[in-house]
Amino acid sequence: MLDESTGPGAYHQGMEHFFDTIRRIGFRRGPKRLIAGVGGSLAEKLGMNVWLVRLLLVILSLLPVVGIGSYLVIWVLTPWQDGRIPLERALGLPQGPR
Repeated sequence: MLDESTGPGAYHQGMEHFFDTIRRIGFRRGPKRLIAGVGGSLAEKLGMNVWLVRLLLVILSLLPVVGIGSYLVIWVLTPWQDGRIPLERALGLPQGPR
């Protein structure tokens, strides 16, 4: 038997909390993006040169599982400027800051 603490509503609330936590970090895809905005976002958050971060990401991508896998995880979890998160949309959850 499902109750409020274990039912679909609890799952939905947990996911909302997870995505809201990501938004509160303040990490956003930058407007100066080339492909997905990950390099620009990392550079802005870390206070580094954007081209240096992009170069490091290209080098990291040469490690297939770690590099590409990490990039994809960051990509699906990084909010756009308006707060929407691609994974949130893919899961069919309400989008944007609440």
